[in-house]
Amino acid sequence: ILAAMGHSRLVQRHDANTYILGIRLLELGNIVKSRLKIRDLALPSMRELHETIGEAINLGIRDDDEIIYLERTSSGRSLVRVVYLLGGRAPLHLTSLGKLFLAADSAQAVSAYAKRTGLPGKTPYSLSTLAALEKDLERIRQSDVAYDNEEAELGLRCVASPIRNDEGKIVAGLSISAPTDRHSLDWPTQLKATTEHISRALGYV
Repeated sequence: ILAAMGHSRLVQRHDANTYILGIRLLELGNIVKSRLKIRDLALPSMRELHETIGEAINLGIRDDDEIIYLERTSSGRSLVRVVYLLGGRAPLHLTSLGKLFLAADSAQAVSAYAKRTGLPGKTPYSLSTLAALEKDLERIRQSDVAYDNEEAELGLRCVASPIRNDEGKIVAGLSISAPTDRHSLDWPTQLKATTEHISRALGYV
């Protein structure tokens, strides 16, 4: 076990009989710290947006080929079951949040993602081919807004906007999820204003 942990830099051998904690734990700690900072900065703005529109607001980050949901404000009125709850994971291509990160990738990275995952679908609207995904990602790059149009669950739509850090890198995203018939054309503008506010708090100019 220690040999495997040493290979992963979680521990390192100190002498013949002892080990000390490895540098990888410091790296992982910094990742956790950055995630907590994003959550703390985002939560007040999420609540404010929630009060304005009355629907669920989701905060997510990327972890390899998946989105992890860090925080969510519940709408309290949705009759549609939300697929991915707080702490849950979802494939990037099935969610509006995940598509934000894919849109920031190169064409080669997107193609590699498609090859690794096989782009599994969950509904008839899921983007399960590379051509369909690339077309959607190009729209996202132009508008800086991503959509999930019943691609993860029938009857449920989401719209997402990125949160960037001081280096201009997408580190998280916010999405609004609601039943299809409750979506508003005003949401992308309101959502972008919220994510831009959070991005500025992270040092993005």
